[in-house]
Amino acid sequence: MKMTSIPVIDIAPFLAGTAEGREQVAAEIRKAGEEIGFFVIKGHGVEQAIIDETYDAAATFFRLPVEDKLTIRQPPGAVPRGYTPFKGETLAAGLGKAAPGDLKEMIDMGPVDVPGGEYYSGPEAGYYFYPNLWPEKPAGFQPVMERYYRRMNRLANDLMAIFAHALDLPENFFFDKLDKNISALRLICYPEQDTPPEPGQLRSGAHTDYGTLTILMADKAAGGLQALHRDGYWVDVMVEPGTYVVNIGDIMQIWTNDRWVSTLHRVVNPPRELADTARRHSVVFFHQPNYDSLIETLPSCFDAQHPRKYEAITYKEHWSYKWNATKAKM
Repeated sequence: MKMTSIPVIDIAPFLAGTAEGREQVAAEIRKAGEEIGFFVIKGHGVEQAIIDETYDAAATFFRLPVEDKLTIRQPPGAVPRGYTPFKGETLAAGLGKAAPGDLKEMIDMGPVDVPGGEYYSGPEAGYYFYPNLWPEKPAGFQPVMERYYRRMNRLANDLMAIFAHALDLPENFFFDKLDKNISALRLICYPEQDTPPEPGQLRSGAHTDYGTLTILMADKAAGGLQALHRDGYWVDVMVEPGTYVVNIGDIMQIWTNDRWVSTLHRVVNPPRELADTARRHSVVFFHQPNYDSLIETLPSCFDAQHPRKYEAITYKEHWSYKWNATKAKM
């Protein structure tokens, strides 16, 4: 039967710690990971005040004059920090496809509370712990985003424990691969569309996400997220207040030997009759492992009948290829 919606999973029973609740949630996550790689979570425990202040700060920033936003423009060399102007990224290029620039503007942020030491500042660290670029306006922007980043890191760790349980692994299995993670927080504005898009141009072109999982908060404006089902049709991903959309990233697909799927997804344009008012905001947390983590098939995901499909690779190698491919030439 054709899937018409993304599963909604209450993760509170797992977080509460009962054996029955943990198994129930893990089974639902396992099914979603195998079927479409997308699900909506509720019962996540993130305080509504943190959600509201983050969304409000993001929306306020994007309403600023462009000259104010450009004070934190992304540095040269595809450094993943700061502001990228409208059409400055082409996500479909990460799949080797030519396409016009995506119809969005955005800010990228990386780890907060970064310790000292060679791992974080030496040559191997590259740009992964590059300092964040903070705007002067709106007031209080930096502490709001740092608070949200820390809270998303906690939620991502909870989800990775659920993933481990669902894959018949100890719940702390992934922790030593994530304890120095290079996760990213991205704020996105999809502005109103006063003129029709170019052929093939979307708010975000079809792509998969690089890391382990992605946690999305978005509003319900027209022109939203769609996920590609394994059977080849697009499914609308509906966002409800108080919930998060979670999708499986490339690394989980590699780790699980294709048992779980890192699904192609896109953000489509609004209908033309709504396009001049359909402004949309998203706050996205891209959870990513340590840059030197070796990504190889999990012990529970291969055997004589199901051999490994992927050669081992470091996350740094995977990330560098994907990131550099997506940055549009400006």
